[in-house]
Amino acid sequence: MARHLGLKLQLVKDEQVIFEIPLSYENWAWGRFRDDLRIIEEELQRFSEIFEVLSNETRIRMMKRFLTEGDTSLRFADLMQDLNLNPKIVWENLGKLSRCGFLEKTGRGRYRCSEYGQRAFMLMGLAIKLLMEMMDEE
Repeated sequence: MARHLGLKLQLVKDEQVIFEIPLSYENWAWGRFRDDLRIIEEELQRFSEIFEVLSNETRIRMMKRFLTEGDTSLRFADLMQDLNLNPKIVWENLGKLSRCGFLEKTGRGRYRCSEYGQRAFMLMGLAIKLLMEMMDEE
């Protein structure tokens, strides 16, 4: 009987595994997969919003700019200048990032990346990277 070793991606907090997903097809728990699909279906609107936010190069560049600043906020004008964007593009994309919870308005014309935005952006980026690598292997 052949035994397969499988890789797993784990999120650990205070030495407790809070999320685990196998990275190999053979080790996928199909019962759990069906449950996860049901949850995805229920959360489809939220997932759609997150994927829409992350499917745009300008919003990715904006998030990268916020994340490289750490806890500080950025002015609307900073984004226009630093990313060489016109005001309409900045306004539209700030709105989408804010509505999805990635950004918070901190004052008149100032925004910062929310804690949710930091976590979601980094986790989704990692997940997309891993998925692309896995698809390239197939």
